[in-house]
Amino acid sequence: MNSYEENLRTTREQLLHEISSLSFDEFNLQFEMGKWSIAQVCHHLLITETLFAKAIVFGLKQNQKNATDTEHIPIQFVSDRSNKIKAPKISEPSSEPFQVQQIIEQLSDSRKKVIDVLRSIDDKSVLKAIAVEHPVVGNLPLDQWVELLYLHEQRHIEQIKDLKAQC
Repeated sequence: MNSYEENLRTTREQLLHEISSLSFDEFNLQFEMGKWSIAQVCHHLLITETLFAKAIVFGLKQNQKNATDTEHIPIQFVSDRSNKIKAPKISEPSSEPFQVQQIIEQLSDSRKKVIDVLRSIDDKSVLKAIAVEHPVVGNLPLDQWVELLYLHEQRHIEQIKDLKAQC
C-alpha cells in the first residue's frame, strides 16, 4: 500500500470512528441556523470525494503533462480551521436528513472508487506531472488533489469532534 492509500485509509478510519456510534438525531442535529450538521459535513465529504475522483480521472484522460503548470503549491493551510473556506456551491450538502449507515456505505463506495483510480495508474509519477484546475486553490497537480482529499477530510473530522462535543 502506498502512502497515498495509507493516508486515505487512516483518515477514513478516523472519520468512521467519529460518526459510527451517533444516533440519527445526533447525526442530523443542526446546532446553529446556517451551520452544517454532522450528517451534512459527511455528505459534503462524500460529494467532494466524488468530485476529486472525477478531477483525477479527467486529468489522467487529458494526459497533458506540462511541468510549468504543475508547480506544487502550499495546501497545508486547509488544516488550519481558523482559515475559513467557503465550500464551492457544487460541493454543498443536502439539507435532507441522512442515516448514519447510509452515509458510511456511500463513503465506503466513494473511497473505493478513489483507491481503484489510484491503483489503475501504473506510473505514479504522472500524478506530479498533470495538473487540473481546483475551484479553491487553482491549478493543482493530481498528487496534491489526493493529498488535499485527506487533509480536507481531517479538517472536517476536527469540525465533527467539535459538533459532537455540543451534543
